[in-house]
Amino acid sequence: MAEPHTAQRSPYAVELAPGDYWWCACGRSRRQPFCDRSHQGSEFAPVKFVMTEAQKVWLCGCKRSGAKPFCDGSHKKLGSEHML
Repeated sequence: MAEPHTAQRSPYAVELAPGDYWWCACGRSRRQPFCDRSHQGSEFAPVKFVMTEAQKVWLCGCKRSGAKPFCDGSHKKLGSEHML
């Protein structure tokens, strides 16, 4: 299985309105943390999530969270091979 690109070594803090969102799982989107379809042709697929109310959330930037799309602190365990 391929490793995702580390978009950044910290979460993205974003204020979101109610609605559907697509989180970038491959790490290659130019619209981080959201999908711009850069994953096409790869084994990665974006993760859809729904916000039912407006709120601030922390979306994973390292692309290795066990709680995708939300940050679970996995970026704190990344080694130097994931440095940007």
